[in-house]
Amino acid sequence: MRKYFLAITIFPFGVFAQQVPKLSDEMAIKLSEKPLHCITQEYPNKTAHIINNSDEVALSPKDLHPSFYGCFDWHSSVHGHWMLVKLLKSKPHLSVAKNIESILENSLTKENLQTEADYFTKYQLTATFERTYGWAWLLKLDEELTTWDNPKAKIWHQNLKPLTDKILASWKSFLPKQTYPNRTGVHPNTAFAMGFAIDWARANKDSEFEKQLTEKAKYFYLKDEKTPAYLEPDGSDFFSPSLEIADLMRRVLPQKDFVQWLNTFYDQRSRKNIEKIPVVSDLSDFQTVHLVGLSFSKAWCMKGVAKSLPESHPLKKDFLKTANIFLNNGLPLLFQGNYGGDHWLASFAVYALEE
Repeated sequence: MRKYFLAITIFPFGVFAQQVPKLSDEMAIKLSEKPLHCITQEYPNKTAHIINNSDEVALSPKDLHPSFYGCFDWHSSVHGHWMLVKLLKSKPHLSVAKNIESILENSLTKENLQTEADYFTKYQLTATFERTYGWAWLLKLDEELTTWDNPKAKIWHQNLKPLTDKILASWKSFLPKQTYPNRTGVHPNTAFAMGFAIDWARANKDSEFEKQLTEKAKYFYLKDEKTPAYLEPDGSDFFSPSLEIADLMRRVLPQKDFVQWLNTFYDQRSRKNIEKIPVVSDLSDFQTVHLVGLSFSKAWCMKGVAKSLPESHPLKKDFLKTANIFLNNGLPLLFQGNYGGDHWLASFAVYALEE
């Protein structure tokens, strides 16, 4: 515990205290170093590829995924690419803009992304690959390109289309068959993925997919009450299961209905618990460092929920204040770990700072 607090005090940016964290140019450049470094770093690598025969044993991560082979695993590479697109789109004047553009140009080629799309039909047992966490980040990447009026973004968006279409078809096929949600604090979390998918559907005016997601979200979570968030977190969580549900439901319910739902979703015991800062005992542990990401995901969920509440609701100011506390806690720790956090945490930070 002593080591944990010491880590905060020696952070070069200083203690944030009660400041409202912003994605300044300085912070954006510092954060961009993480994906700029790891997107082309092939090893160490967790491929998640199911080897079906001896011919596939020798396939390298880059053989399987020429666009998204770096950053330790496929989904981290995808949201690393999303982060770079986000920074280039919102801060084109950054000193690292040319480096970012070069990385994206090399990754998001038509040939590379066609190979990424073909992966889902070329190999057996790929129907569950990255379902649904990686799928969600792929749609978030595409959404960022869709909503960017930029010549290169339009090319990258078109190049990405075969993979986007493949993921979209898989999700539309899977969702009617998904009987139960995954209420976990790690990758398979259903509410997180559905939230990103709804954002994509609205940005791309896919009313069929939006309706499918909205109806399923209500089926899964509308009757939830007194959620046992007093049990959170598990030891390697980077999501709050309850806050991800709340962040999804604010997307699908009218404000009045959402307030009524939220008032019965949390009791005081659970609400107090989700506002506690995660204790990260070992930043070098690839699983324990997930808890740094938990601060960022809690922050973006609380911001989203607060934005959807009326001014008179007591949680509005409380959640905004607590979100800033989580950001101020997580940002110093992000820069003090190892590759276990370096390959993914920066994109969580950017999303929490942007939203």
